[in-house]
Amino acid sequence: MALVALSVLLSACAGTSAAATGDRTRSGLGHAVEPTPAPTPAIVPAVLRIYPANRATEVPPNAPVTVKAAAGTFGAVTLASATGEAVPGRTGPDGIWKNSELLRPSTAYTLKVVSTGPGGKVSTTRSTFATLRPVITATYGFTPSGGTVGVGMPVIVTFDSAVTSKARRAEVEKRVAVTTVPDQVGAWGWADDRQLEWRPQNYWIPGTKVTVSAPLHGVQTGVGKWVREDGGTSFSVGQSMVSTVDIRAHKLTVRRNGKVIRTFLVSAGKPGPLTETRSGIKVIIERNAVVVMDSATVGIPKGRPGYYKMNVRWTLRVTSTGEYLHSAPWSVAAQGSQNVSHGCTNMAPADAEWMFRNSRMGDVVSFTGSSRTFEPSDGIGVWAYDFAGWQARSAIS
Repeated sequence: MALVALSVLLSACAGTSAAATGDRTRSGLGHAVEPTPAPTPAIVPAVLRIYPANRATEVPPNAPVTVKAAAGTFGAVTLASATGEAVPGRTGPDGIWKNSELLRPSTAYTLKVVSTGPGGKVSTTRSTFATLRPVITATYGFTPSGGTVGVGMPVIVTFDSAVTSKARRAEVEKRVAVTTVPDQVGAWGWADDRQLEWRPQNYWIPGTKVTVSAPLHGVQTGVGKWVREDGGTSFSVGQSMVSTVDIRAHKLTVRRNGKVIRTFLVSAGKPGPLTETRSGIKVIIERNAVVVMDSATVGIPKGRPGYYKMNVRWTLRVTSTGEYLHSAPWSVAAQGSQNVSHGCTNMAPADAEWMFRNSRMGDVVSFTGSSRTFEPSDGIGVWAYDFAGWQARSAIS
């Protein structure tokens, strides 16, 4: 009986001891085991896919900079050059951030992205890269470059060398813009592969204010040729002055704001393949009080019959091929009755001076009565086309 009682006592003591452990359990061997705690989630950053790669070089300026989250999310993205010039961008519906402006060539950039990992970790990723150094930096200029012009003067953007394909010309064209006050319908067209021009549908409204912007940095114009700088210009349009020259009647008529204000007797170019004055709508390109005229520039070299080289006064140039309105005291007797010049419009000295002092670059001079036609390449040729024809000169299909 005593042995049984001891066994019961020990059993009771063992049971009490197990209960005292509370959250302990018994193993198959009777040992107490601590419970396994629940795992703590790892705190990891977002996984980003960024182009260009960190420390990349020779990146094309027109290559898109992109940010995409492979894991987690991203928020603020900033892209700036080493000089602090910010490059704007936005995140599209596909969740990818892209820059909305081209980069500049020969420039270092830093990209910063704030992101949040799957576990909530916030971090900032920095990436640097550099754009390529062009073999040639493409440059360009504007005409007019300011001031007040006549109603026939187009906006002209002239590149120093050819924009070598239609696709590249379209890229230039879609980035330049003309703003007019008051608004006027107009269109861009290419005179050739170097000159992009904008003309209104009709002549400018007198008093128009014109602003041109050309954010062209990062545009490629040829193999190894890239634009680095943006550009622009502004100018005003003066009163309407549109003159007509009737070559057969030997008469010049000047209209200001639609009203005839002067008529002059003139002598135009004599018949011949090199001397006959061209018919067509021309625009005054430049004004010079004195010009040295050399017939060698229009195909009559020294030693040939008809060669001349002289100082000529009160000149208004209307073609790149050498046609002017100018003073010609030597042909006054023929003015009003014969065409005796080498292609220019000869005027009496006082008449030529009046015309010079009352004209500006961009004024229109329309010539009729010749069998020789003014070609667009002979000068400012935008008015050689009707508006539909000019629109067809666009590189944007």
